[in-house]
Amino acid sequence: MATTYIIVWAVAFVFFVIVEIANGAGLLSIWFALGALAAMFCAIAKLSFVSQFAVFVIASIVFLIATRPLAKKVRMTAVPTNFELDVGKTAQVIESIDNSLNKGRVRLDGTDWSAVSEDGSTIEKGATVSVVEVSGAKLVVTQKN
Repeated sequence: MATTYIIVWAVAFVFFVIVEIANGAGLLSIWFALGALAAMFCAIAKLSFVSQFAVFVIASIVFLIATRPLAKKVRMTAVPTNFELDVGKTAQVIESIDNSLNKGRVRLDGTDWSAVSEDGSTIEKGATVSVVEVSGAKLVVTQKN
């Protein structure tokens, strides 16, 4: 029976590691994987299943509490997306921007985008604008002086 518990905890460990790897958000199930690993060592030591399960729960909680500050730091370090990197860049108006007519296009780094004026003003073709926001598939722009 001890071998069965070793296999059960090994499978649980592998399962939680796979869930952790598959999860792009990071640090979702690693605590349970470490708890399963600790429980597997208890199974190898031939402790009772109740003891193994208690070690799994306690170890998971301890790992969670011990690594929580690291998990928060990892989550707070956001990597800007390509769209966020466009904010502040300069673009060229290739079709006059008129929010009331829902029209306007700009060229940014060789790519054409739909665009709207931040303040609602009309911006003529050929003007130079600055990107202030990316809203879905549209750039929100303001005219440069």
